[in-house]
Amino acid sequence: MIIAVIGSSRPATTEHVELAEQVGRELAKRGVQVVCGGLTGIMEAVCRGAKAEGGMTIGILPGLSSQEANKYVDISIVTGMRYSRNVIVVKTGQAVIAIGGAYGTLSEIGHALGDGIPVIGLKTWNLSRNGDGQPVDDAIIPASGPVDAVDKAMAAANARHLGG
Repeated sequence: MIIAVIGSSRPATTEHVELAEQVGRELAKRGVQVVCGGLTGIMEAVCRGAKAEGGMTIGILPGLSSQEANKYVDISIVTGMRYSRNVIVVKTGQAVIAIGGAYGTLSEIGHALGDGIPVIGLKTWNLSRNGDGQPVDDAIIPASGPVDAVDKAMAAANARHLGG
């Protein structure tokens, strides 16, 4: 199983970095591979956590060099696509965990939801539709913490795989 973890390269708080590292650890403990954008911030933290538990990490890089990848990425995929690579990040995972995030993260959330890929949110964006300000209840599945996020991502990925 591969789970995508998305979030900003410049997190607003150290809390987001700590959450991402814990998510990475939990995914690796369960034998789940991590795919992310491969850079700094949330991406580096989730990879660091996964590597601490012996996990496998994949970085889908925006630029033209594998040297861009953080030091915890095992497999670097160089795209030269900048933000367009966000589609590849979310489509590589069977589910997505969003932690914090800026506009790049928001675009990844949109691509995932648009293609029916489950998104689990951990202190990330809230979405409303048609300008009414009311949250879209079933869009982003909220998680209370790293273990809950991983539980929900794996359950959603399994349900998607089984067609339910």
